[in-house]
Amino acid sequence: MPFLARDSGVQIYYEVHGKGMPLILSHGYSSTSEMWQGQIESFTKAGYKLITWDMRGHGQSSYPPQQFLYSEAHTVADIEAILNIVCGPKTSVIVGGLSLGGYMSLAYYRMHPERVKALLIIDTGPGFKSDAARDGWNKTAQETGARFENDGLAHLQSSSMSPERRQVTHRDATGLALAARGMLAQQNAAVIESLPNVQVPALIVVGGNDKLFLAASEYMTKKIPGAKKVVIPDAGHAANIDQPKLFNDAVLAFLASLGPAKARM
Repeated sequence: MPFLARDSGVQIYYEVHGKGMPLILSHGYSSTSEMWQGQIESFTKAGYKLITWDMRGHGQSSYPPQQFLYSEAHTVADIEAILNIVCGPKTSVIVGGLSLGGYMSLAYYRMHPERVKALLIIDTGPGFKSDAARDGWNKTAQETGARFENDGLAHLQSSSMSPERRQVTHRDATGLALAARGMLAQQNAAVIESLPNVQVPALIVVGGNDKLFLAASEYMTKKIPGAKKVVIPDAGHAANIDQPKLFNDAVLAFLASLGPAKARM
């Protein structure tokens, strides 16, 4: 089980599967890298080196007690550090994720566009231009943190029917509370305002039943130049878990349109 040493003693857990064009997938808030189990075989057989990882405060990574160690900037830096150790500092990669992981993938592209070959944005919102809307989101994030503090991991079972959150293992809820305040909460409109500047192929994937993210997915498809959108039928917020074959087929078809995986290493 590989761990990557980061700042202030933080250890980041990651996995590498297969060989070929690197593809890193980031999980959603309060989930873990386990949510991508249904993609490992298909993606590696197709010639991709699949990298998954646990964000700080989640799964097998460290749960540092200091609030300042949880942020968008730290998450982007963690992705960069993983890619540097697995692929080398100049290798181009496919970057993607679900929900918070998709948002952080967009944030990563904004900071490191030269490294990204393509984007996979799954059941994700790009943030808010309106201060009032962002404040409302952040209020919910703060409340989520408070509930994890008060109820512990039982809050996962009581609050969510989404399988990527039910079928996970965390050591305790402290990291999730801190991650809600520092990573789920958003500081500005930089990510949503950066969408028209994306200059790589992008696939927007959304579950047909994921009502909270259908409009956001359409918005990103319109704002990102040349972006393609796939709606996965009979799937909710975890489209890759609800309909793994349909999800895998859609993503691999998009990636195949970019050219053979080995030719793009």
